[in-house]
Amino acid sequence: MLLQRDRSILVVVDVQTALLPVIPAASQVLERIGVLIQAARRVQVPILVTEENPAGLGATVPEIAGLVPPDATIRKMAFNAAAETGFMRRFAASGRGQAVLCGVEAHVCVLQTALGLRAAGQAVFVASDAVASRVAESQAIALARLGTEGVRIVTTEMVVFEWAENAEDPAFRDLLALVK
Repeated sequence: MLLQRDRSILVVVDVQTALLPVIPAASQVLERIGVLIQAARRVQVPILVTEENPAGLGATVPEIAGLVPPDATIRKMAFNAAAETGFMRRFAASGRGQAVLCGVEAHVCVLQTALGLRAAGQAVFVASDAVASRVAESQAIALARLGTEGVRIVTTEMVVFEWAENAEDPAFRDLLALVK
């Protein structure tokens, strides 16, 4: 199944100030998430950003918060955002059925949200180069588990080029510049 920009929604999971300092290669993950956000904005894919227990884990990091509209952020307490009524209400209101997930931590909130959306009947894609965990083994096992559960494991470039659709698309040059 190919991603289609008119069916996609980007979900940025818990990229928060207290979590990022403990993530190895955080700068690379932030860069990939930034590419996904910019590509989504360019092709008018809606964006939702979750914040897990912001009183304890802080707000979304400025590098990401500065790229998304303020009303894109949803605060939550459940690790699985799909278990939160407010999140699912906003997700359903988008009218989209393909969720592209990125963020941290891969083995906790990303995994549980992906499985929750999958259980709710959504097509779920996780950008493997735009997720991270404190421990590399946890990330690897999470991605392997998600793949066996019917979640599609993709890369940032796969998402960008599937949203572009073809080289004649008016957005193509802008999207290409994001991944070069």
